[in-house]
Amino acid sequence: MIEYIIVCPLVFLAGFVDAIAGGGGLISLPAFILAGVPVHFAIGTNKMSSSMGTVISTYRYAKNGYIKLKLAVCSAVCALIGSPLGATISLKIDDFYFKILMLAILPITAFYVLRKRDFKDNQYTETLINYKTYIICMLIAFLIGIYDGFYGPGTGTFLLLLLTGIANLRLNTAAGITKAINLSSNIAGLVTFIINGKVFLLLGLIAGLFSIAGNYIGAGYFTKGGVKIVRPVIIIVLTVFFVRVLVEIL
Repeated sequence: MIEYIIVCPLVFLAGFVDAIAGGGGLISLPAFILAGVPVHFAIGTNKMSSSMGTVISTYRYAKNGYIKLKLAVCSAVCALIGSPLGATISLKIDDFYFKILMLAILPITAFYVLRKRDFKDNQYTETLINYKTYIICMLIAFLIGIYDGFYGPGTGTFLLLLLTGIANLRLNTAAGITKAINLSSNIAGLVTFIINGKVFLLLGLIAGLFSIAGNYIGAGYFTKGGVKIVRPVIIIVLTVFFVRVLVEIL
């Protein structure tokens, strides 16, 4: 019961945050570990709950016409290949050493996600989508898919930065492709963790309902004040999580 009391509100908050500014995984994954869930089970169960929430976000983007189908499918296929590779690598690392890795990865990920970002839709003139665009997007999807399968937090933000900055996609297009890639990599990673018996199914399903609610409410909250709320919350959760992991290691 304590696990549910800790996990569910934070997963709801993570879904809300992710829909506004990205980086929800920086709250949801620590939530599972703070509740005492072993590292590999925490990653696997987090994949389940976040996948459920991402379905809602992806549907809303598709409904608004932000997802270019052919580009999204090609990119998603590459993420489907990369994510299981990352998940397989993750499963081979012992809990203790994985926590040490997290102490290094977490601050770096948090820095990129939390630093001030200003995505301006008119900053980029979207070039004609050709074979070069496809190759760049597919490579990005494959590499970030590996990261998402291995660890996860910050995946959506990294994708958005790379798709706008390197592939030169406009913000709306990049956001739509990001959701398609993120959903496919989440599902592929989840399947790998389920096959290896590293998912608490009931906890994941119930947390997933809270993730859906958070994503649904957050998707309609696009005011500038939203970002001001997001950053302090993420910093607080990360600080508590970092201290707990450090104490466990020591």
